[in-house]
This record gives sequence, structure tokens and C-alpha cells, in this order.
Amino acid sequence: MTAVVFAVLLLGAVPIALVLALTAMFYIQSSGNSVLFASYPQQLFGAVESYGLLAIPLFMLAGELMNEGGVTRRLIDLARLLVGGFRGGLAYINLVANMMMAAIIGSAASQIAIMSRAMVPAMEAEGYDRPFSAAITAAGGLLSPILPPSMLFVLFGVMAQVPIAEMFLAGILPGLLLGFTFFLTIAVVGLVQQYPKGRWPARPEARRALQMGLPAMAIPLIIIGGILLGLATPTESAALASLAALLLGRFLYGDLKWAMLPSVLRRTAVNAGLVIMLIAAAGVFGWVVTYERLPQLAAAWIAALTTDPFAFLLLLIGVLLLVGMIIDGIAALILVVPILLPIAQDQFGISPYQFGVVVCLTLVLGLLTPPVGAGLFIASSMTGTPPLRIFRALLPFLVASLATLVLLAWQPWLTTAFIGR
Repeated sequence: MTAVVFAVLLLGAVPIALVLALTAMFYIQSSGNSVLFASYPQQLFGAVESYGLLAIPLFMLAGELMNEGGVTRRLIDLARLLVGGFRGGLAYINLVANMMMAAIIGSAASQIAIMSRAMVPAMEAEGYDRPFSAAITAAGGLLSPILPPSMLFVLFGVMAQVPIAEMFLAGILPGLLLGFTFFLTIAVVGLVQQYPKGRWPARPEARRALQMGLPAMAIPLIIIGGILLGLATPTESAALASLAALLLGRFLYGDLKWAMLPSVLRRTAVNAGLVIMLIAAAGVFGWVVTYERLPQLAAAWIAALTTDPFAFLLLLIGVLLLVGMIIDGIAALILVVPILLPIAQDQFGISPYQFGVVVCLTLVLGLLTPPVGAGLFIASSMTGTPPLRIFRALLPFLVASLATLVLLAWQPWLTTAFIGR
């Protein structure tokens, strides 16, 4: 009966946080267990009682300050200096800029929204097809969940009880690998469609782009460098990145005005509050799932299908692709980790870092696939392009993403190379 309540609420378009909280409450009420009922508030609070979760609002704040302060535009100009002269130069610029932004924002949906506004009009003005321009911008959003910092990695680290800094390290090589496959995809599609020739910036323009872009690069360097060198925790790096974005936007670039700060802080608080509410509700739901011994039941079922870790991960990718098409990535992560992580570790000996990278990337693919496809609709609303046209242009990038996922499932060292375990 609890499963029926969950399905009805989910299909009834009830916000996912309420779906999880109400389903858990229904289960507790129907079980008649007074101990479970008394523990409900404690479980809600316990789910968000983690220092690591402070990184989420701080990374959101850094992204908002960067966008309002003109840091995003300077990073795009710097990307133009690096790859703008190749055929299809703006497509490469879009991808490089997305990789830079992924090292700051940490949210695929936010990145797609920001980069759609910044890149699609420029690409269209230089002769690129609008659906392709929107598609490559949306595909760049896939870099956010695996290149550090990543909100999904923060959540996974808290849930799996692994160091968030090590999760960030686990995502570096897979993120670069995914970026490389996207570069190859652009090159192949560009040969077929004959993209416009690129243009290298003139020397004065290049000098100015370098002068303005290098300070902007300080933000991802603060985040990644602080974590790699052990100088700061992810939460401290997020705070430093927010401070750097504020100082650059206000005093160097001059685009950020003090009057903008209330709206920036309000948006950050609202968005972070939604995520924290979801985590709290999912904490209770995960507690109920564990109480019902669903991980053990799922383990027995999967063990009957295969005993090979690679086959298990391929099966996992197939299932999570379907889950990600229907449920938001954060909600889906919170639902599947308590059930599947114990199976991956105990039954198949899979590293939590490999598991986390594969799960996070697979779930975010759901942002760009129908029927829900929030990323598709964000790109569509920002560019005025029908979602299905964007999806058709996205197909080569989705194939490249799936190939990367299979490689990550096959070779565990790709996710543990920088961790040393």
C-alpha cells in the first residue's frame, strides 16, 4: 500500500520533497509503530545535520555572483582566445567555457540556463543552427555533476559517508574524459555539417581577454587547488569562491552593484532551501527503506541476475537512465543510494567513488531526455527552440556520454587515479 501511495503522489505532480515525506509518514502511520512516529522529527533533522551540506548554498551563491558580476562573460572571452580559431570555433568555445563554469557552479540546470543566455545568440549570429547551439550548451551541462565542485557529489559524499574532497578528486579524470569525447563529437559533426571557420582574436583583443580572463580563472583555481592541496575543505573553498566572485564582480569588473546583492542572496536562499528540504524528506524516506530491508531484498534479486561487477554497473546504468527520465537527479540520487550502494560494495566490491561517479552522471543524463527532461525545457525556454529539436541535435552527445559511462564502469581506475585507493 505504501508503494501505491508513493506512485499516486509522484504521478500526481506533488513536489518530490512532499512525496517522500508523506510516503514515509503514511508508512509509519499504517505500521502503528509509535517508536517510528516519535523518531520522525529526529530523522528529518538528522538528514541535514552535516557540515558538508553547507557547500551547497555557498556554491550556489558563487554561481549567482559570477553571473551578475560579469565573470561568466570573461571566461567565455578567455575560451575564445584558446580555441576560437578552429573551424566551428564557437562550438569549442562553448564547450571550454562550460568546462570552466562546471568548475564553479556545480549545478547542471543552473549552468544550462546561464550558458544558454550567453552562448546561443552569439552562435546563431555567426551562422550556427539554433537547435545545435542549444544542444551543445545543454550537453555542456553534463560536465557539472562530475567536474568539481558538484552538488550531486556533495550529496553523495554525505549519504555514502565518504570524504567530499575525495569525491571531487574522483570526478576530475571522468570529467576531462567526457569533455574530450565532446570535442571529438563536435569535430565529427563539424566535418559533416561544415561549420563556419573560426577566428583567432587580434592581438589587442587577445591581450585584453587574457588580462580580464585570468583573474576570473582564480575562482576555479581556488576551488580545485584548495581541495587538491589540502588547504581547504569543499565548504571552505565554496566560501572563498563566493568571496572572490564578489570582489572581482564589484571592484575589478564593476558589473556587480551593491543594490543587486539582496536579489542574489534571495535567489540563493530559495534555491538552497528547496534542496535542503528535499534532503531532509529523503532522509526520512531512506530510513523507512532501510527499516523495510529493501537493500537486502534488492541484493538478492540482483545477485540472481549476475555476479560480475561490470555487468552490475551496466544494469545499473540502464535502470538509472529510466529513473532519471522521470525523477529529478537530486531526488533520484537520494532514493537509489541507500538501496544500491550497499549492494555495490558488499556484493560486488565496487568502490564508492566509481559507483558515485557512474550514478551521478547517469542520473543527470535524465535532464536531457524526454519525457521530463528539465534541462531540455530550460534550454528551450532560454532559446525559443522546441525541446524535441534540441533533443535530436543532442543525440551525438548523448551517445558520447553513454560511451564514457561504459568506459567508467569497465575501468575503475579512471575514478580512483587521483585518490590513491
